Amino acid sequence: MMGPAPDARIARMDDGSPPHVAAADPATIFAARAHRFRELARDHALGDWLRFLGRLADAQHAALRDLPSVPLPNPAAIENAHRNRMPPAPAHRWRPKEIWRDVLHGIVATLQTQAPPTVQKSLALLAAMVPGQLDGLAQRVLHREPPAQDRDLLPFVAAALQVTWTATAARLAGIGLVHALDVPGVCPCCGSLPVASVVRGAGEVANVRYLHCSLCETEWNLARIKCAACASSGRIAYHYLAGEGQPEVPAVRAESCDECGSYLKILYRDKAPRADAVADDLATLALDVLLDEAGYARAGPNLLFVPGPG
Repeated sequence: MMGPAPDARIARMDDGSPPHVAAADPATIFAARAHRFRELARDHALGDWLRFLGRLADAQHAALRDLPSVPLPNPAAIENAHRNRMPPAPAHRWRPKEIWRDVLHGIVATLQTQAPPTVQKSLALLAAMVPGQLDGLAQRVLHREPPAQDRDLLPFVAAALQVTWTATAARLAGIGLVHALDVPGVCPCCGSLPVASVVRGAGEVANVRYLHCSLCETEWNLARIKCAACASSGRIAYHYLAGEGQPEVPAVRAESCDECGSYLKILYRDKAPRADAVADDLATLALDVLLDEAGYARAGPNLLFVPGPG
C-alpha cells in the first residue's frame, strides 16, 4: 500500500499563512521515500541502484518505527538556542550516543540479506567496527569532512544518523522548540544544509517553497527565486534535462545563482505529486553533471551519495 503524501504534516497556521518550519512525519517519511525510489527505478539507467536505495529507505523506516524515545538536548542548551535563534539540536555539536549505533546495526542487519554482492563487503566492515570507529565515521558525515578510504561506508552511516535526527526533530517540533532562524539557508532544527527544495503543488500550501534538510528531514520556508546559499535573488537561473522521453518542463530542475556560483535542485509537486527531495535528487544525477561542467557547486549535500574524486 502506498503511504501518505510526503507533505502530510504541512498545514496552515492559525492566521492562515503557511508555517515557516515543519518537521517530517516519522511514521511516513522513509516509507514514502522507499516507494518513490522504486517508482523512479522503473526504466532508469540506474534502476538497480535506486531499487537498493529503496530497500535502504525501508530499513530506515523499520529502524525509526522501532526506535525508543530519543534523548533531547538539555533544557539549558535548548533555551540558549531559542534565545539566540540557533538550531536546538546542532549537528556540529554532536556527541556520540549508543542509540545511533543501534540504529546503524539494525539497518546493516536488515540489508545484509538483500544487498548486492558489491555492497556486502561494506556492510560486513560496518558490522565488525568498534564504537570508536563508527563514531569517527559519524563525525565525518556530520562535519562534512572530505571522504577518504571509507567512502563506501558513509551513506549507511548517514542513513542511521538521518533516522536518529529525524526522531529528534519530530520530538522538538512537537513541543514547539523549532523556529525559523535569521540565516535562511540552514536547517532551523539541526543547522545542516538542505538537500533540495520542494514547491508544494496542492492543498493549503500550494506554490509555497520549502528547503528540505539533508539530515533531519525538517522543511523550512524560503521565498521563491532566491538562492538557498547566499539569499540573493538577482542572478537566478533554472536548468533542466531536455531530450527524448523527457517532459517539456520536468518536475526536477536546478536553481543556480551567479552571485555565489552555487545551485540546488528544486522539485515541483504540481508535476510530480509524490516527488521526494532525496530520491528525486539521486535520480537526476545527470543534471548535477551538467551544472558541474558549467562551473556551479552544489549548495547542499545528499548524504546517501558520496561523489568520487575528480
